[in-house]
Amino acid sequence: MKELFEKNVAWAAAQKEKDPTFFERLLKQQTPEYLWIGCSDSRVPANEIVGLMPGELFVHRNVANMVVHSDLNCLSVMQFAVEYLKVKHVIVTGHYGCGGVKAAVMKQNLGLIDHWLLNVQDVQYIHQTYLTDDADKDRVIDQVCELNVIEQVVNVCKTNIIRDAWTRGQPLTVHGWIYGIADGLLRDLNMNISCREEMRNIYHAAVEGIKQRYAEPS
Repeated sequence: MKELFEKNVAWAAAQKEKDPTFFERLLKQQTPEYLWIGCSDSRVPANEIVGLMPGELFVHRNVANMVVHSDLNCLSVMQFAVEYLKVKHVIVTGHYGCGGVKAAVMKQNLGLIDHWLLNVQDVQYIHQTYLTDDADKDRVIDQVCELNVIEQVVNVCKTNIIRDAWTRGQPLTVHGWIYGIADGLLRDLNMNISCREEMRNIYHAAVEGIKQRYAEPS
């Protein structure tokens, strides 16, 4: 623990050296334009990936970047971000090789988290993406990682939080991205929805694009 405090002191000093007014500005009300809904995986640090400073990105993270309609934690973050911070973008970001998705696909028994990961198995059921004896395991897991992002974007768009914002005419777009730990790059899954009427067509096109890509030889 001592090492972490020492690193904190060094970090704070470095920030002040680069920008003497850094912490003064942070004391003022935060005005981020983005809400990031991502995975808890320690290898996926939201601010660093997109090169934003503290105060520029509002963040919610959980195992496998899920948006579950009974999860009051996630919904509370969304409501605060949309209704009070007036973010303009909600970005659901998954990542390849996600441990939560892998556990769901492989049907591993991990304890309490198994109940949470049933939501990922629902994604598999919807899209009939299962492991077979001749399947490339990692390829199937990555496909489910992408499809999971797509479904969570839909879940975001179905909430009253987002629908009410669109009804008010609030500028707000929901995006689906995925991050590659192997190369550090984000990929747009072509799931970018700015109003309720767009959702169905964009959803089907995004899903079809994923399925066609994974149908091709690796």
